[in-house]
Amino acid sequence: MHSEAIDPAGVEWTRVDEKLITVRLITGVAGWLIWLVVPAAALTLTLLGIWDIWAWLLGLVLAVLLIWAVIDLALVPRRVRAIGYCERQDDLLIRTGILWQRVVAVPYGRLQYVDIEAGPIMRRFAICTVQLKTASADTDASIPGATRAEGARLRDELSARGQARLAGL
Repeated sequence: MHSEAIDPAGVEWTRVDEKLITVRLITGVAGWLIWLVVPAAALTLTLLGIWDIWAWLLGLVLAVLLIWAVIDLALVPRRVRAIGYCERQDDLLIRTGILWQRVVAVPYGRLQYVDIEAGPIMRRFAICTVQLKTASADTDASIPGATRAEGARLRDELSARGQARLAGL
């Protein structure tokens, strides 16, 4: 299957900042450590003889979680590189996904507001997420991993385009 199968013809995607890979790896490792701590602690207690539960079952659960974590973290760079956006005349296209690809078209006239979010890790790497809110919850979209300058530019540009389209109705 060709990777551009759902991409509209003639679209040049603007990719998000590569620093998003590092941010997602940090948050991913932290999240997986939380999931791995419980079976690892139970296995340790079982091996020390403090708790009586099937060690082989705990070992199997831990092994499956570790394999899943490695695969999940290994896919982070590809997932981030699959994110893109394109400002067209009447709408903004946002592309995400590797296996389950998604292209969302957000008409400027439907934008209610554009918000910029940045948690502590994203602020450390000078990136942000641009949130697009519309009247329909189904078309809410976001662009994660924009630089601060690009996020501010998108917020101002998209808000202005949205106001111009609303004024024309």
